[in-house]
Amino acid sequence: MNAAIYIRVSTAEQANQGVSLEAQETKLRAYCLSKGFDVVAVLKDNGFSGGIPLEKRPSGKELSALVKGKKIKHIVALKLDRLFRSAKDCLIQVEAWEKQGIALHLLDLQLDTSTALGKMFLTMASAFAELERGLVKERTRFALSHLKASGKAFNHTPYGFSRSGDQFVPEPTEQATIDKMKALKNEDKLTYAQIAQRLNDCSIPSKKGGKWSTSAVYYVLSR
Repeated sequence: MNAAIYIRVSTAEQANQGVSLEAQETKLRAYCLSKGFDVVAVLKDNGFSGGIPLEKRPSGKELSALVKGKKIKHIVALKLDRLFRSAKDCLIQVEAWEKQGIALHLLDLQLDTSTALGKMFLTMASAFAELERGLVKERTRFALSHLKASGKAFNHTPYGFSRSGDQFVPEPTEQATIDKMKALKNEDKLTYAQIAQRLNDCSIPSKKGGKWSTSAVYYVLSR
């Protein structure tokens, strides 16, 4: 029975032990050998985030072509998150593969969707994987909020501030410009576009030294 091996690493994961393309391929080939599968394709997406839909990754497109051409009966991957970005994506895609007689195999869970038990575990695993992604996002938002509240720099330096180590320090000239922008907005009732035009007419540069845009004014005043 023909099988396709699918491997993905994001840039941040490439140095992690056991996650590299080579490490994944070794494990997946060993699994296929134990199952008696003929590996007809080893598909590798190197440096692609799991947030990108499978069908929009280069090797993901190759996998779709193999499925449509009825060239494979099994898809083998290391983990659920190598293939899918959400529980919904996973279940929809696996159902479509199932209708074409294709089974998904995940090594870390020892999961095979050709069995009823395997399909049940896939549903549970995809839900827990999405929960974990949600928790990671919550922790990230909390950490960024904490850094912002404490005045620590975590991204680019916003207009009105300069950077001193990991701290944001008010920049007097830019703070004065922000006060002017607030007055134009609240007292003169100018639109963001009109404020941008006024600043440009007065030759007041943006953070990068260029002209002000409507969106840049909006961003400064909405902070």
